[in-house]
Amino acid sequence: MVTPVETPRATFSVELFPPKDAEGESRLWQAVESLRQLNPDFVSVTYGAGGSTRDRTIRIAEEFTAKTGIATVAHLTCVGSTRGELVEILRHYKSAGISSILALRGDPVGGPRADWVTTPGGFDHADELVDLAISQGGIEVGVAAFPDGHPASNGDFALDVETLIRKEEHGAIFATTQFFFEIASYERLVEALSARGSKLPIIAGILPITNGKQLTRMAELSGTPVPAHILTRVAELGEDIAAIRSYGIEIATQLSQKLLTLGVPGLHFYTMNTAASTMAIAQNLGLGHRE
Repeated sequence: MVTPVETPRATFSVELFPPKDAEGESRLWQAVESLRQLNPDFVSVTYGAGGSTRDRTIRIAEEFTAKTGIATVAHLTCVGSTRGELVEILRHYKSAGISSILALRGDPVGGPRADWVTTPGGFDHADELVDLAISQGGIEVGVAAFPDGHPASNGDFALDVETLIRKEEHGAIFATTQFFFEIASYERLVEALSARGSKLPIIAGILPITNGKQLTRMAELSGTPVPAHILTRVAELGEDIAAIRSYGIEIATQLSQKLLTLGVPGLHFYTMNTAASTMAIAQNLGLGHRE
């Protein structure tokens, strides 16, 4: 079970995504073999855009739990699923020993800024999914938080805070953030929630930069602003992948150290299914290999 609210130290976790083909799946399990050496508190397994990898998410999450015994947080979204289908997925997870999910509205097929299309018999909001998961019993529910704002909120920070408060009121017990690069964004969100009386632990999402094009693409999809000095430095490094990775490790380590000083309840690394950068950052921070 994933209970960062009761954990006296910052949790350390990683995120994986379902690969598109057999070659990608081979790379995924290679990364898993390396990352499991760090003894993460939990691993989360994502959906693809528009719910496109739902079946693979279920399979990978179940196989990961069976092979490693490490706590798994499986993503579950409203996209393209009826209430009945969502109940069936939750039952699959429970039977596989998965007792924690991350309940998300999810991105429409056209991306996070595309118009939302309701699935007949389904849900439109993550708080409805929180309600459903809790109603099934024996499931911990986490949700997403957005320090730099959700793309659909159009810069309305108050709306983002209100949405997160509502998810907590419906029973969510932790939140994991979208990746961010400015610690001030995280602090603003946590302070706003605290002012409303929220007790929701906000686990910080960290993206180790490994590729300039990938960084630009993910920033565009998520709506996360990338500071000018980072963009400039990545551009200067050009096609030197090793140098970009080294730089990514450096800035992720610095951000993580600042967050740990703040007393963040957890650090969650978006690994992009590769292990080297996350393992280097964990070593820099003295994370992993803990009882």
